[in-house]
Amino acid sequence: MAGMLYICATPIGNLEDITLRTLRILKEVDLIAAEDTRNSIKLLNHFEIKTPMTSYHEFNKYDKAKVLVEKMLDGTNIALITDAGTPAISDPGEELVRQCLEAGVKVTSLPGPSAFVTALTISGQKTRRFCFEAFLPYDKKERAAVLEELQRETRTIIVYEAPHKLKKTLKDLYETLGNRSISLCRELTKKHEENFKTTLSGALAYYEENEPRGEYALVIEGANREELRAEEMQDILSLSIPEHMEHYMSQGMDKKEAMKAVAKDRGVGKREIYQELERLKEEE
Repeated sequence: MAGMLYICATPIGNLEDITLRTLRILKEVDLIAAEDTRNSIKLLNHFEIKTPMTSYHEFNKYDKAKVLVEKMLDGTNIALITDAGTPAISDPGEELVRQCLEAGVKVTSLPGPSAFVTALTISGQKTRRFCFEAFLPYDKKERAAVLEELQRETRTIIVYEAPHKLKKTLKDLYETLGNRSISLCRELTKKHEENFKTTLSGALAYYEENEPRGEYALVIEGANREELRAEEMQDILSLSIPEHMEHYMSQGMDKKEAMKAVAKDRGVGKREIYQELERLKEEE
C-alpha cells in the first residue's frame, strides 16, 4: 500500500499550541520532512520525538518533492512540517502537495497554528471576508502591480512583514491605499504578543520614533464598497452616451439592455437615451 502525506501544523511561538494528534502523527510516521532540520530538532527534542528527518525547503522543493513522492508510493508515511505554523500556506509544501495529488498519494491536513488566522482574530478588523497576501513581492514592478490590485480590494487584507522592512511597507501601503485602519500584530502567542490598532499614517508616525521588533502580521481594512461605486459612477457619467452604451455592450449586454442600464445610471428615461442616440446618428 502507498503511504500518506500528513500536513502537520507546528507552534508559531508557544510550544503548548501543538495538538495531541500532531504529536502522535509525528511519532508514528516513518519520516518527517522539515523546512529547517536545525530548527525543527528543537521541537522534536522537546516532545521526545525520535522520528528521522529530512530537509524540504524552497531551494529543493521540486526535486526533493519527486524523491518524497516516490517514497510514499513505496509505502512510506511522511509528515510535513515548517518552521512555524501550517505548511503549504505561502510555503514550499504547496509543491509537494501538488505532486502527491498528481501521483495519487493521499494527503491529509492536521489543523493547528496559523499566524495569519491568529492575527485576524485579535485584530478588531472585519473577519467575515479576508484575503491573505503573505509577503509583498520584492521586485519593484511586481510589488507595484500587487499594491494597485489591493487598492480596490474590499476584503480585509493580511500581509506579513519582517521588522527591518516594516517602515518601507507601511509607506507603500499608505501611498497606495490611503489612510486605512490597520492592526499590527507581532510576537504572536509569545510573551510579548502585541496588537497595535491604528491607521496607516499613525503607524508610520509611531515607527519613526520606535524601532520595529519581531515578525509582523499586518491586518488592513478593505476598501469601502460605496466609495468605490461612487468613483466608478463618476467615471462612467463622464463618458458620452455612445461611450456609455459601449461600456455595457462590451460586457455582453445587447443594445436594449445597455440602453436600460445607461438610463438608470443617468437617472433618465430609456426613451431619452434612444432619442439622443438617434440625434447623434443623424448628425454623423
